[in-house]
Amino acid sequence: MRKPASWKLLLMAALAICPLADAAAQQAGDEQAKPPAPDEQVIQPEIDRRPVKILHIPSNDFELGLFAGTYSTQNLGSDVVGGIRAGYHITEDFFAEAVYGNTRVTDESFRQILPGGIFPNREERLSYYDLSFGFNVLPGEVFLWKTAARPTALYLIAGLGTTKVFDQRHFTANAGFGVRVWLANWAALQVDMRDHVFSLDILGQHKSQQNLEFTGGATFFF
Repeated sequence: MRKPASWKLLLMAALAICPLADAAAQQAGDEQAKPPAPDEQVIQPEIDRRPVKILHIPSNDFELGLFAGTYSTQNLGSDVVGGIRAGYHITEDFFAEAVYGNTRVTDESFRQILPGGIFPNREERLSYYDLSFGFNVLPGEVFLWKTAARPTALYLIAGLGTTKVFDQRHFTANAGFGVRVWLANWAALQVDMRDHVFSLDILGQHKSQQNLEFTGGATFFF
């Protein structure tokens, strides 16, 4: 019996090995194309996180504060105003506030036309009491420095009260808005813009007065 030539043996061996090599290559390709597991993170981020101290809005319900600013009385000039406020936070969004303020008014503009003016004295005291209700519309936070975030609240406020001018009391409505920034869990800074509307008898005619007030102050919680 004749033995096959060596080249024929090599050819037969190559034909037998080729299917095995193709199967191995296909298996390797499938493993490479297989997506990573859901809990496997493909990219490992390298983030240098800075420490941030977050101050939460305090849960204290009562507040007491002082304020000062400018009170502009229609037809009666502008002067410094100061006062005290006390409040109670009914919920996280709603609060009630009682305010007492004191300023001065002058009839200087009338004295240029009428001798003696409309007041016995050139300047008279104006004081008011208001009871208002506020609503926090935009709570947020602000970075006062790099590592401390402070809570803030933009609020709308409106209420009723009384204004006393020259021994006469006038029913008053007020409305405005303000911003509060907490410096600590027990203290905050507050800026307000309000309009006090009341009717005043000037030269025998009752006229509605638009009196704008811009104030800033500190509030303490307990």
